[in-house]
Amino acid sequence: MLPAESRAPMPHLAIDIGGSLIKLVYYSRNGDWLPEDNKIWSSKESLGVSNGEGNHPLSEGRLHFAKFETSKINDCIEFIRSKQLHVGGQHHEVPSKNKIIIKATGGGAFKFTDLFKEKLGIVLDKEDEMDCLVAGANFLLKAVQREAFFYMDGQKQFVQIDHKDLYPYLLVNIGSGVSMIKVDGDGKFERVSGTSVGGGTFWGLGRLLTKCQSFDELLELSHVGNNRVIDMLVGDIYGGTDYAKIGLSSTNIASSFGKAISVDKELEDYQPEDISRSLLRMISNNIGQIAYLNALRYGLKRIFFGGFFIRGHAYTMDTISVAVHYWSKGEAQAMFLRHEGFLGALGAFASYERHGFDDLTAHQLAQLCPRRESCSEGILICVHGRK
Repeated sequence: MLPAESRAPMPHLAIDIGGSLIKLVYYSRNGDWLPEDNKIWSSKESLGVSNGEGNHPLSEGRLHFAKFETSKINDCIEFIRSKQLHVGGQHHEVPSKNKIIIKATGGGAFKFTDLFKEKLGIVLDKEDEMDCLVAGANFLLKAVQREAFFYMDGQKQFVQIDHKDLYPYLLVNIGSGVSMIKVDGDGKFERVSGTSVGGGTFWGLGRLLTKCQSFDELLELSHVGNNRVIDMLVGDIYGGTDYAKIGLSSTNIASSFGKAISVDKELEDYQPEDISRSLLRMISNNIGQIAYLNALRYGLKRIFFGGFFIRGHAYTMDTISVAVHYWSKGEAQAMFLRHEGFLGALGAFASYERHGFDDLTAHQLAQLCPRRESCSEGILICVHGRK
C-alpha cells in the first residue's frame, strides 16, 4: 500500500456470484464507515483492516460483508449503485475509454457479466472459483484470530492455528452443491471430491415440501421441528431397543424420511417444521460422512467446513460434527469458520494486486467492536505495504 498521504483509491468491492447466493466483500475507510451498514446489510461482523508501512501513517479501514439471493440480483446491483461501491474499482486505461474493473468469482461472474456492464458500466474481472475459495480460507486461517472453531453440545471451542502446521487440510465448501478440496499450501490444492446434495438441495426440496419462500425462513422452521416424526430410527425397527452388535443406538437414523412411506398420511399431514428439520439433518449427515471419508482417503487430520449452507446454524454444525465424530470413531473433528460464507469473495478481494493481503503480519490484534444490534467481535488486521 502507498502511505496515507499519497495513496491511490482503494479497490472497494469483490463479488462471488453463486447459483443460490451473491456474496459481497467491500472496503471502507474508518472515516466513511457507518454502523447502519452492518445492521441492515451485513450478515457477519466486519473486519478492521490497517495498512501501510511502519514508517508511514496507517490508513485504517474495514471490510464489510453482505449477501443477496441470486434470483434477486437486481437488488444487489441497486445496493452497489446506492453505495457507489463500484466507483472505487481499478481503472484500466485503454484506447478510447477508461474501464472500471471489479474482481468477481463464481459461475455467475460469467452468466451475469453483460448485466453488470449494462447496469453499472463495470467489467467483471473473473477469478477462478476454486482459487478464490482456497485463498479466502488460507487468508482467514492465517490472518484472523478466533476464526476456526469446533462445535459440540451447543458450545464453540476456538482453535489457535499454528501457521507452520496448517497444511495439508480438507476444505469442504457447502454452497448450492459441495466441493471438497485438499489444500497443500498457498495456491496448491486439488478438488478431490464433492456432491450435488448441498444447500441448493435443502432450499429446493424445502421450498417444494413446505412452501417456504426463502432459505432463512426454511432454516428458522428447522429450529422448532422434530425430525423423529418423519425419520425412521433404529428403535422404530427394533422395538425401541439398540442394535448393539453393530454399535447402533435406538436413536440413530435408519432411514431419512422413512416414516413418510405410511399409506395413512399425505404431505399436508406433516408439519413444515418437521420436514425442514429432517431435510437439514439428512443433508448435513451425508456431507459430514462424505467429508470424513475423503479426509481418511488422503490421510488428512483437519477438516474445515465453509459455505453459506452453514450460516452459523447450531443444529447444522452439531449434525456435521456428530457425523464426523461418529464415522471417525472419535479420531477426527469438524472445524468451522466464523466467516464461512465469504471465502470466495474474500479470495477475489485478495486478488487485487495493490491490496497487499499476501504481506499480512503474523501478529494480529483482536478488539471488541460494539454494534447497534449486538456486541460482536471485530478483528484488526495489520497489513504491511509493498516495497
